[in-house]
Amino acid sequence: IKTKFPVARIKRIMQADEDVGKVAQVTPVIVSKALELFMIALCEKASQQARSRNSKRITASHLKQAVMADEQFDFLEDIMAKVPDVSLP
Repeated sequence: IKTKFPVARIKRIMQADEDVGKVAQVTPVIVSKALELFMIALCEKASQQARSRNSKRITASHLKQAVMADEQFDFLEDIMAKVPDVSLP
């Protein structure tokens, strides 16, 4: 399976946690694919926010609005609290 994120690096990160034992060969591949799908969803939501504000670029503020608008991304709200809000025209 061809993925966009480096499987070897994901495996290394997983094994860096002392609570994680051996990692099956397919596990980092699945995590990589899940990360890819997550990033696609987040970027699409941020893109919608940018388009709704007639912006040609996606900024951190658009990502923040996407996170705040979608219940699926609730776990990112603490991180996004530090990002300034989108300035409305």
